[in-house]
Amino acid sequence: VQLQASGGGLVQAGASLRLSCAASGRTFSIYVMGWFRQAPGKEREFVGSISRTGGTTSYADSVKGRFSISRYNAKNGVYLQMNSLKPEDTAVYYCAATVRRSVITQDRREYDFWGQGTQVTVSS
Repeated sequence: VQLQASGGGLVQAGASLRLSCAASGRTFSIYVMGWFRQAPGKEREFVGSISRTGGTTSYADSVKGRFSISRYNAKNGVYLQMNSLKPEDTAVYYCAATVRRSVITQDRREYDFWGQGTQVTVSS
């Protein structure tokens, strides 16, 4: 599967952004999907994950209550709604897919496919 992330930008603290990830192929529903982010000088970290059907989600503590993941399998898309953005949310955001796991996972090593990333910058 090929993944294309979009929707990043420059916003002020407190604003919202919605990231999208478009997947190629006809079997999108077999993939557990995840969002990760990487700030300059830091390791790539888990943001959230969503199950194949969209019925189960998991979030990093740092974004819980502010970010929300959803997916629309009919359109091969997964989305990250980001509200109440903070300067510390500034990073390149990546979507990722795994077929190795049937349940959601926070471990980036479990993901097989990655998008190219989209930059999110939050000014104070």
